[in-house]
Amino acid sequence: MLKRWFYKLGSDPAKSWADFKIGLFVFCVGVVFILLGAKYWALLQVPGLLILAGGFVFAAKGYLGIFANRFSQTLSQLSDAGEKDRNSNHQD
Repeated sequence: MLKRWFYKLGSDPAKSWADFKIGLFVFCVGVVFILLGAKYWALLQVPGLLILAGGFVFAAKGYLGIFANRFSQTLSQLSDAGEKDRNSNHQD
């Protein structure tokens, strides 16, 4: 079940990359709100923290999808190599 979820999460690396970039942008907007709140009006920091948290979650989801894609490729290569080893041992 976990393996299927992992493969599904990493099935579309382009979408994961786009999610990561959008999340990073939203995170940076949150940082700007926090910095503006520190300099001008302190109440800007509250929405800044909320925006920052949302951007972090969205970017983390995208990053996890990128990681899942790369990790699933590694697992596939390892299982293919294991299959080749098992098949070559049976032929000898």
